[in-house]
Amino acid sequence: MAPKTRLLFTICILICAWLLLSDNRSAASPEPPYRIFILHSYEAGHVCGQPQHDGVISVLHRAGLKDQDNLQVQTYFMDTKRKNNTPELIREQARIALQKIRAFRPDVLIVLDDNAFRTVALRLVDKPVPMVFSGMNNQPEAYHQKKACMESRNRPGHNITGVYEKLHFADAIRVHTKLFPQTQKVMIFSDLSPTGQAILRQIQVEMAQEPLPCAHEIRIVEGWEEYQKAIERANQDPEVGVIYPGALLLKDRQGNTYTAPEIFAWTVKYSHKPEIAINYAFTKMGLFGGAAVDFYAMGEQAGKMVVRILRGEDPGETPIEEARRYALVFNLDRARQLGLEIPSDVLMAADEVVVNKRE
Repeated sequence: MAPKTRLLFTICILICAWLLLSDNRSAASPEPPYRIFILHSYEAGHVCGQPQHDGVISVLHRAGLKDQDNLQVQTYFMDTKRKNNTPELIREQARIALQKIRAFRPDVLIVLDDNAFRTVALRLVDKPVPMVFSGMNNQPEAYHQKKACMESRNRPGHNITGVYEKLHFADAIRVHTKLFPQTQKVMIFSDLSPTGQAILRQIQVEMAQEPLPCAHEIRIVEGWEEYQKAIERANQDPEVGVIYPGALLLKDRQGNTYTAPEIFAWTVKYSHKPEIAINYAFTKMGLFGGAAVDFYAMGEQAGKMVVRILRGEDPGETPIEEARRYALVFNLDRARQLGLEIPSDVLMAADEVVVNKRE
């Protein structure tokens, strides 16, 4: 090959290499306006989904992403808790969500809760869209068994990372028993839904890691009527000092659906035991409270991951995190209803004290 030809050949190789590197940098770090798709398992305004959504958006805004010039956000609510809660309806919602995601072509897809993760995110593993999950109840390792999506929590190794919804169950029980040392037993309720079973698995994992300061009993209820009877039995059991209501999706014999608002309204009316709220918002719905998951803070954790990915970080190199923060929150109306007194120093240290307006 002549020297001039070799020189031209070398220049062509260098140009091609430069273009390839430029393309890789562009794929890893997109240019604004950034396109963010937030997929909810929930309906709009859900007490678990909305705080996570707001937490994500607040972090994006603090990072300077807050208008059409540099941020475009599309949201879809699968409504799999209240309305589309059969396997067939959930699959149909997943199909619709996938169509919308592919049409929008987001720079990052944010997936809230397990139904959206299981039916949508798993189908996009190793596709050219970075994903961040928040509020995952099931163990990430369990999803990896269904489809390879995580080599380890410290190094996921695929196109997805996120925040696992640690319940801080053991912390919540420890806080309650310090407030009420006479507590002998906690009654834990769960249901047969995927979320209910995932919550129960989390509780079991935490109990295996850290012994509880009191006895416990687990009740898995199959329907609304069974839940009502189980609460009545708990009321009659003098050993039960507190209940942990993890049954969040129930149907009655007529097929009517009961979710957190209906379940908790009935529980507060007919139960005589204090309830440890799984999350911050449930205390505002009437439950007694205690140490509860802070969904807004969990959304902020996920939002920080999104910003790092937009700036070029590889989700496969971004460790999966546990929800770090729980909030101390109490419902004073429920405390008065139950005849329980919360020490003033504890109330002063609480993140929030809820006083519902009642007629």
